[in-house]
Amino acid sequence: MRMNIIKLIVLAGVFASYSSCSVQNNTVKTTPSKNTTKPNTSVTKPKDPVAVKPPVTPQAEENFRTVLPEVKREFRGAWIASVANINWPSRNNLSVEQQKAEAISMLNMLKDNNFNAAIFQIRPSADALYTSSIEPWSYFLTGQTGAAPYPNYDPLQFWIDEAHKRGLELHVWLNPYRAHHSNGGSVNSLSMASKMSDLVVRLKNGMYWFDPANPRTQAHVSTVVKDIVKRYDIDAVHFDDYFYPYAVYNKGADFPDSASWNEYQRKGGTLSRADWRRDNVNKFVERIYKEVHAEKEYVKFGISPFGIWKPGYPAGIVGSSQYDELYADAKLWLNKGWVDYFSPQLYWSIDSKGQGFEALLNWWKSENTMNRHLWPGLNTVEIKVSDRPTEIKNQIEISRQILKNDAGEIHWSIAGLTKNAAMLPTLKNGPYKEKALVPKSPWIKAAPLQAPTLFITESGSSVQAGWSSKNIGGVFQWVLFTQYNGVWETEILTLDILSKNIPKNKNGQKLTGVAIKAVDRLGNESDYMARKVK
Repeated sequence: MRMNIIKLIVLAGVFASYSSCSVQNNTVKTTPSKNTTKPNTSVTKPKDPVAVKPPVTPQAEENFRTVLPEVKREFRGAWIASVANINWPSRNNLSVEQQKAEAISMLNMLKDNNFNAAIFQIRPSADALYTSSIEPWSYFLTGQTGAAPYPNYDPLQFWIDEAHKRGLELHVWLNPYRAHHSNGGSVNSLSMASKMSDLVVRLKNGMYWFDPANPRTQAHVSTVVKDIVKRYDIDAVHFDDYFYPYAVYNKGADFPDSASWNEYQRKGGTLSRADWRRDNVNKFVERIYKEVHAEKEYVKFGISPFGIWKPGYPAGIVGSSQYDELYADAKLWLNKGWVDYFSPQLYWSIDSKGQGFEALLNWWKSENTMNRHLWPGLNTVEIKVSDRPTEIKNQIEISRQILKNDAGEIHWSIAGLTKNAAMLPTLKNGPYKEKALVPKSPWIKAAPLQAPTLFITESGSSVQAGWSSKNIGGVFQWVLFTQYNGVWETEILTLDILSKNIPKNKNGQKLTGVAIKAVDRLGNESDYMARKVK
């Protein structure tokens, strides 16, 4: 849901009609008529003329310039996993109405607890939780690969509409290379593992994986991403940490890509096998980043890699090396600016020996040479501490100290917010007490929004504030400012709210001003209109 245009046109018409009617109703019209009576020769005192009130117009001094407070900014997202029915849908045999009810419950929970984004997995394994002519309906949606929901609907479109209604960004999360999950039922004729079997290998844990080195793999995933960006009103494309698979997926054996490797060498390739694999992924990441923005400049591209680049970076860090195991040179992608936001999965506690949260976040920040968004992933669902809510709250506070005005985080996963009864209250009463806009993305070009028009109407002990915008199609949210005894307060409002009843007195303080700004989908604010209240 971007906008109910008809509603806004009607609202604008109401204001126009009000002004027009006020003029018409106070204008005395005379109609010439034929005189059919005898003239009256008696003299009578003429009646006093009826006073005609002029139409009420705002006084120029009611609009004023001021210094408005900065609006709080922080990215607050949660991953919603569809693979293996981890989060949504909770089972693969739910009715459509049950699926929708679960989605609405999750989105309401995010809105009510002052989150501003959902990262929704729509392609867990070369399948689709959306209408696609390229890949089959997901097993995790209907219990059979290729079977459409009944009655048919588009889950992604539903999620987009419902998220945007609540002022939430909707990021689509895709796994680029997994072709079939071991929990995804049997491979049937509609599965991409069958239809593109020459591009797919079977790993020893039962999963099927696209060969990242094959140009046709890269072209196929590129086609899928561009199709989604073109057809849906999404806010971002998101990849997780699965590039080449973790070694345990193949029981420690090397990834079976000898055919592609031999072809590369036959054509004169000189890179080592490990560097060649990393080069395949590097080129793919750069390609997707550029293609997303070429299709829609405002759609962001984000990646959430494994939290450690290599052991020893920074000093004292131990653990798996995504550089050597997943052939993911995530540091390079950040250095090159091939992402709009970067969310390393820092799933360890603050006091973890060898994987300290703060040390890793500081190191990733030092590598953020292009000043992209750096929003760590937090292990809200299962971090190994005795008091999980306090740990997550403290990690958010540390992130704010390190990231300053570009703070943010993503919670793995949405289940972590609800399975622990103390988690949401700890966040809502602490770091998420106030709503926040997402941080701006100044490297992404955006047409500036015009200042909204603000209308103020007296109404007894309150004033009615209404607003509209000439370029409403670019508006994602509003920020309403109210001034009591010279002190401004802010409120972030969803797109559909176009008026507000504001009390003239609150806590003994008098309402002295109202202002409104429009905010676009990248978090950019328009200029404001402010009006005094007498």
